[in-house]
Amino acid sequence: MAADYQNAPQVSALISEMTSEHGFAEEQLTAVFAGAERKQAILDAISRPAEKTKPWKDYRPIFLNSARINKGVSFWQKHAEALARAEQEYGVPAQTIVAIIGVETLYGGNTGSWRVIDALSTLCFDYPPRAPFFCQQLKEYLLLARQEQLDPLVLTGSYAGAMGLPQFMPSSFRAYAVDFDNDGHIDIWNNPTDAIGSVANYFKQHGWTQGGEVVSRATVQGDQVDQGLTAGIDPQLTMGQLHALGWNSNTPVADDLKVTAFRFDGAEGVEYWLGLPNFYTITRYNRSPMYAMAVYQLSEAILQAKGTP
Repeated sequence: MAADYQNAPQVSALISEMTSEHGFAEEQLTAVFAGAERKQAILDAISRPAEKTKPWKDYRPIFLNSARINKGVSFWQKHAEALARAEQEYGVPAQTIVAIIGVETLYGGNTGSWRVIDALSTLCFDYPPRAPFFCQQLKEYLLLARQEQLDPLVLTGSYAGAMGLPQFMPSSFRAYAVDFDNDGHIDIWNNPTDAIGSVANYFKQHGWTQGGEVVSRATVQGDQVDQGLTAGIDPQLTMGQLHALGWNSNTPVADDLKVTAFRFDGAEGVEYWLGLPNFYTITRYNRSPMYAMAVYQLSEAILQAKGTP
């Protein structure tokens, strides 16, 4: 059944908005939504209570394993020219770009099989808790499909509408994706060169500092250590303030620098870490310290495994 949204009032309202504000043809969008399908499995997936967060000792091996490292080296070797150019133009290390694509989709091996139009329509029109966000993504998706002359009924992604090798949401695509091979189109689904340039641009636009460190291991002492732990993801305290609470960095960190302070339950016991500005940039891709650390450690492992050319 492909008529789930054909005559729904909220769909008509969105079509009216897109025709009046962005110059779409009404019959064109009517045809798109006549082909969009409501997917209960997507609603089930997004409504499911979040699983208990894995501790670092269980989370890390998902991404730090020989298969993902070796495939990362192969991806780097295959796309060495694009990665070198991205590093030169955007200042983001090749291994960081490779690691993002490796964590997100296993280097393009798993980019999602849901039609993006189904995912975003379902979540816009039938998932009230986050409808404003997903309706905005749906509008951005229609704009990007027109911009890139792509069929909106064909493109695939995750159940939440994240697309391609780097799993960009439509708004991120429109803001940060680049035509890195200069062929006149941006293709993050099938073109690793565009995906590489797009990830690098995303990082640069979110504040990546060329040559900057990402994390520093910390040693702690005293009974005020927990007061230094960062609530959420945004850096709150300076290194100097953390010093006063019993935190010490194993590598030099300026006293006036705001950092993220966190604790992981590691395989060999508790680990204390300081996230530097580039670590915060990685969390702008996914707001999780464990995600950012997995990307960083995978990038280092890939770099080491690749060795010098």
